[in-house]
Amino acid sequence: MTRRSVLNLTIAAALAGMMLPGPASAAEPLGVVATTGMIADAARRIGGDLVEVRALMGPGVDPHSYRQTRSDIVALIRADLVLSHGLYLEAQMEQFLGQLGERSTVVPVADTLPPDRLFAHATYQDKYDPHVWMSPELWADVLPAIRDALIAARPDGEATFRANADEYRAEIEALAAYTAEIMASIPAERRVLVTAHDAFSYFGRTFDVEVMGIQGISTESEAGLARIEALVDTLVSRQIQAVFVETSVSDRNMRALVEGARARGHRVTIGGELYSDAMGEPGTYEGTYLGMIDHNATTIARALGGTAPERGRLGKLGAAS
Repeated sequence: MTRRSVLNLTIAAALAGMMLPGPASAAEPLGVVATTGMIADAARRIGGDLVEVRALMGPGVDPHSYRQTRSDIVALIRADLVLSHGLYLEAQMEQFLGQLGERSTVVPVADTLPPDRLFAHATYQDKYDPHVWMSPELWADVLPAIRDALIAARPDGEATFRANADEYRAEIEALAAYTAEIMASIPAERRVLVTAHDAFSYFGRTFDVEVMGIQGISTESEAGLARIEALVDTLVSRQIQAVFVETSVSDRNMRALVEGARARGHRVTIGGELYSDAMGEPGTYEGTYLGMIDHNATTIARALGGTAPERGRLGKLGAAS
């Protein structure tokens, strides 16, 4: 029997025999499990001391290929509330989350966004690009789904959840204004962002930057030699001088781009490492959503010839390029 078969049996047995959590007591925090770090961060900011949040996917983890472990299954089953992303981001977990949602409270928070604000998925029909956190204005509109899920699970905390959500949204809006300002400082001919996969389309639309990725929206897609050669042609013909690696994706293809351009007499540098599908280390500024976007925007602006403070909007960045 394969490992996957054993795990599927474990899931089925756990779901069949699980004890659903009862209403959370006012004396203890609401137990929340979030699939991604970005959702977990928002749940902590909105929930405050009334919640205890666990993120399944930590720094450097690719959510497109992530599969739940036995310990994840236990945590998800025992949670008072499960917050998933939706929009087919957790593709390998979708079946389990669907089964769990039939017996417990699972809220796919990004599914609440209207389709007319989303990009169509390049690979899967009737699905959308899930990387909505890359646009602060879109991510701010996901907060009500998280807030309302917390209120439904713990009604006595409603006033706290609403106040915290409003405060957090104001911080995200301030970050969006900073990002717009520094991205606008990049010369028009250099406003091209080349990354490992198509995770930055919403960022590009929001801040008027042309975005190119080697792989598709999902890192499960393969980058063919023809795609790499086409991007090398673009780098050379348009004299693009910097490309960017990602913390949750191998840099192998990006190095191939750099080498390909060098072989044709054009020097391209790695402009920095960006957080795409996961945030930074816990306990750091970059390990928060605000720090993640601040780092990305500051790194991109400085590498492409714009003007941005070395340590970001609040002077908190540890190692912006």
